[in-house]
Amino acid sequence: MKKFNKRFFLFFLVLSLILVVTACSSGIEADKEVVEVEKDTVIFGDAGWDSIRLHNAIAGFILENGYGYETEIMPGSSINLLEGMISGDINVMMEMWQDNFIAYKKSREIGEVIELGTNFDDNAQGLYVPRYLIEGDAERGIKALAPDLKTVEDLKKYANLFPDAEDPGRAIIYNGPPSWEATTIIDIKSEFYGLTEDYNIVGTGTSAALAASLSAAYVKGEPWVGYYWEPTWISGKYDLVLLEEAPFDESLWTEEESYACEFKSSDVTIAVNPEFADRNPEVIEFLTNYTTSSLLTAQALAYMQENDASIDEAAKWFIGENEDLWKNWVPEDVYSKVMAALE
Repeated sequence: MKKFNKRFFLFFLVLSLILVVTACSSGIEADKEVVEVEKDTVIFGDAGWDSIRLHNAIAGFILENGYGYETEIMPGSSINLLEGMISGDINVMMEMWQDNFIAYKKSREIGEVIELGTNFDDNAQGLYVPRYLIEGDAERGIKALAPDLKTVEDLKKYANLFPDAEDPGRAIIYNGPPSWEATTIIDIKSEFYGLTEDYNIVGTGTSAALAASLSAAYVKGEPWVGYYWEPTWISGKYDLVLLEEAPFDESLWTEEESYACEFKSSDVTIAVNPEFADRNPEVIEFLTNYTTSSLLTAQALAYMQENDASIDEAAKWFIGENEDLWKNWVPEDVYSKVMAALE
């Protein structure tokens, strides 16, 4: 029988322990690496208008190039997208026009969605006409056909300027898509002001159709009246006049529901799914810092239209033009990565 070598045994034991610890440590590091690269795909809701698409693209570019996330866009109506955000199929909505969207306010209050902050609040909406209709445009040879048109109620005097081609003898006011809360509000306003005696209040199927009707009339220098809002490429490119109403009165909206006053400037907020927020704190920090303005948004949308640029190209233009703004939304290393991606 061989003699037991205690020194050899101790050496072997220590060596084995080192190998085990190293293997475990490597496994932990490997697991850690997996955790770091396995990030949620950030799914943005696209409710159909250009400004929300622009902000989806701006936020998406920063998240992809600065933080390493993948992003997707999910189109749908405002109501469907809210339901998707509650269920977790949608992660982020970059524009919640909360004063127009009663269902959202209820969902926010009971914690079905989380509101992070305000994207922009310097906005307006209501019934618009081209300025040339009131003041004329000498350069384009357009005469002022409605020089006394100032208020929504004044439209009753000018119904002959807005004939409905599909309903002879009636005038037309263009309204928004049927899923929008503002579309219902315009219908009720029109009843209150007595406009439905002479006007058909015609809803458009999409925001693109609404924009197309206004743009076609503007290019031809023809009369047009209808619902619109700011910011849009329309408001950034065309000279429009918002028809006046009485100052906003909360009681007319919440108690009487006649809406017989101007729209309140709405806080356009950013909202997220709660479970997504818990899993992605760095995304939430970024989106909480994200804040712009109606003017900046309209400028980017006008750039897109005038240069025949895509939404993604307009987003990159916005990021390049507003470096001093968005660099404060993100950590320094993220800022550097985004700037490098612009080159």
